[in-house]
Amino acid sequence: MPATTPAVPNTSKPAGRIRQKNEKAIIVAAEVEFARHGYKGTSMNSIAQAVGLPKANLHYYFNNKQGLYIAVLNNILDQWDDTFSTLTVNDDPAEALSRYIRSKVEFSRTQPLASRIFAMEVISGGECLTEHFSQDYRDWFRGRAAVFQTWIDAGKLDPIDPVHLIFLLWGSTQHYADFASQICRLTGKNSLKRADFDEAADNLERIILKGCGLTPPKRG
Repeated sequence: MPATTPAVPNTSKPAGRIRQKNEKAIIVAAEVEFARHGYKGTSMNSIAQAVGLPKANLHYYFNNKQGLYIAVLNNILDQWDDTFSTLTVNDDPAEALSRYIRSKVEFSRTQPLASRIFAMEVISGGECLTEHFSQDYRDWFRGRAAVFQTWIDAGKLDPIDPVHLIFLLWGSTQHYADFASQICRLTGKNSLKRADFDEAADNLERIILKGCGLTPPKRG
């Protein structure tokens, strides 16, 4: 799949609430199809049928399958990064890390298909993420790492490598979506319930924060 195909919806068409609603519905339906059948096994026709729109209408919003697929990936990353983007040096490290861990685990619970699509794309080489992981994104990533380094320099966080901490935060919280079937087989469960995700968040919070020299926030 060439990485030069436009990764965003057509912007030349008039925008509005109906357009935004339809684009959201298309992306949600596309997530399900891509998660079930992969990129190659999914067609614009199957997505159109899932969302209840004529195929021609689908092309009104997205030029082609790859453009829609990249829009799905971008939507996933934007949601993941939203909580992390608000991180500042003035935040309390324990509160900030706890909030992020719980937000990401909740995403794994409520949107497991989205997480799996991203994982499959990365495993296959991440060609369609080339545009998203541009210089701007790398600058954003370095900015997140710089916040952790500032906390370390101020003695608020144990001296650890911020980059590896971010990778740990990402991987551990996404694990419960990407490898749910493995977790269920090993624990004898048919599926993961909300209580399982809450327990996972509690343990990740305790393990990661204590590993950073922090005390987990008290909860009522």
